[in-house]
Amino acid sequence: MADGTISRALVTGRVVFGERIRHALLRHLEKDLGPMALPRLPANPTPFTVAEYFPDPTVSGYHDPRQHAVSLAYIVPIDGEASPAADALDLAWVTPEEAMSPEVIAEMTGGHDRLLRLALGHTGQLP
Repeated sequence: MADGTISRALVTGRVVFGERIRHALLRHLEKDLGPMALPRLPANPTPFTVAEYFPDPTVSGYHDPRQHAVSLAYIVPIDGEASPAADALDLAWVTPEEAMSPEVIAEMTGGHDRLLRLALGHTGQLP
C-alpha cells in the first residue's frame, strides 16, 4: 500500500495522460489479476462512487500519504481465471459476508474497507 504496509487491497491505479478510463481499467485489472481474468466492462463505464484521498487520514477516511487524489471506483465482473500478478502477493476470493468480517476489514488500509462496503451496498450484497 501507499503507506508501506502489506494489506488487503482492491485493484487500483491511475489513468495516464491521454488514456481513456476504459483502457486504464483494463490495464490495471490485467496487471493485478493476470491476463486471463477476462474483465467484463460496459462500453461506457460509470463509477459507483468517487472517493477523495488525502495525506491527512482524518479528512475523509480515504488516506494516501503521498498525495491528494480523486478516485473513480468501479465494480467490474470477471469471467476468467484470476491469479496474483505484478506486486500482489496473493489473491483471495471471498463472499460478501467474509469480506465484511472483522478479520478482513482489519487487514485493509487507506479506506479500501469503506470502498468495499460501498460497493457491496451498491450491488445489494451488503450483509
